[in-house]
Amino acid sequence: MSQTVNRQTIIEWTPEKAIEEMDRDGIATAVSSISVPGVWFDDVDLGRRLAREWNEYAASLMHKFPGRFGLFATIPLPDTEGSLQEVAYALDVLKADGIALFTSYGSKYPGDTSFLPVFEELNRRKTVVYFHPTTPVCCRGLTPGVPPPLIEYPTDTTRAIMHIILSGLAVRVPDIRFVFAHAGGTMTAAVGRFNSLIPHTEKLAQRLPHGLNYQLAKFYYDTANSAVPITMDALMTLVPISHILLGTDSPFVPVSVTVDALEKLPLSKEDLRAIERDNALALIPQLRV
Repeated sequence: MSQTVNRQTIIEWTPEKAIEEMDRDGIATAVSSISVPGVWFDDVDLGRRLAREWNEYAASLMHKFPGRFGLFATIPLPDTEGSLQEVAYALDVLKADGIALFTSYGSKYPGDTSFLPVFEELNRRKTVVYFHPTTPVCCRGLTPGVPPPLIEYPTDTTRAIMHIILSGLAVRVPDIRFVFAHAGGTMTAAVGRFNSLIPHTEKLAQRLPHGLNYQLAKFYYDTANSAVPITMDALMTLVPISHILLGTDSPFVPVSVTVDALEKLPLSKEDLRAIERDNALALIPQLRV
């Protein structure tokens, strides 16, 4: 799973090249989402402009290449007003399939009360909300010489998941379908510790009337950079197969890395098809072609 593309390949990316790669690996439709650094740089006007420009470009791919691209639109969170405007535009006008967010914004995580109006609107719309990790402000340069994606991305994914749950946000917005990249980061490794400690903190335990595992199993997780036995075994122990989705990290990682790795796992044909196709269509029916 360590194979990555070089910088030039990313610079030279085109939708036509993406479709060629998709065809080689049997991918019918790819859902576009923005990666780091995103569009928010503590500048309201810039954030709104960049979000609109990216969303309109990504939406144009859906029209130019029917059936080949979907869209998880970006919004300029933490700008509440701008985010609500872009949610409406992206979902109502551009017909986006969901909204893509980052695991943290500055020192704030998804359960921060300042984000609640946006999540309440996404809940009202029963939106699919996809989270991609980023490097949190607390840990930039913490391990010199070690690229942030190596340690900080999976760790920040776990922080976001637990913040959504322990802040009470997951209960307040039950109709949002949350999707987390990279098999939930380090969640599967830490879940035993969480389960042993949370019951001893009354305030946190009260927010999990059905237990932590129950809530984790309601979320969705993709396979990007995670389709190896030790990770997938842990994930499939924690969540149903129906909540695992194909993710590849393309163009940063070739599609074939994940597809080939999945096919080497001891999965039934039915489970493999569910992960590679059927689960996504159940979550986002409009992707069916």
